[in-house]
Amino acid sequence: MQAKAREVYVPPVLQDLRAGTADLHIALEKRLPFFSDALDIQAFQRLMQAYYGFYLPLESALLDSHCIPADFDLTPRLKTATLHGDLQALGVADEAINRLPICSQLPQINSGASCLGILYVLEGATLGGQILRREISARLGLEADNGAAFLDVYGAATGRRWRDFMEYLGSRPMDADERKAVVAAAHTTFSCFERWLESREVLA
Repeated sequence: MQAKAREVYVPPVLQDLRAGTADLHIALEKRLPFFSDALDIQAFQRLMQAYYGFYLPLESALLDSHCIPADFDLTPRLKTATLHGDLQALGVADEAINRLPICSQLPQINSGASCLGILYVLEGATLGGQILRREISARLGLEADNGAAFLDVYGAATGRRWRDFMEYLGSRPMDADERKAVVAAAHTTFSCFERWLESREVLA
């Protein structure tokens, strides 16, 4: 007689996030040009410039919001500096980086729940970067030391950091309204990011 498969408990907030963002995630993933035949070094550089224009103001807004939960350390998860280094490695001068367009239509940050919803999207993108890293390495010859560090920003710790974030998110006591706020912030982050990338004309 076969043993019954052990059911894995998924906290309600994670169930809500997966259900509430799956369509947006899939839609954006299809439009990102990482696997496009047209992607060359110049197109990748433009794409990373667009990413920088979104991550810089969003991470700054998170830090300035004073809404990040007191027991969550955001600093090791910031990625703007890595993107800045990648752009330098790709040949973009500091003066040009400082003049890059910056996204002004950002998700609202007014609670710990909204911070966590935004971070769910950013941390998920970091996890997905592992697949993109291998593609960009094979296609363009770019690695962490010559322009693609952002795609492997956590290195060997990527999986563990994602699991740590999921455990943190799932362990926080939240009522239904707080869970809705987390999902709403994640939803808005996906939408803002896609609209920004579209405005920069870097999507497929």
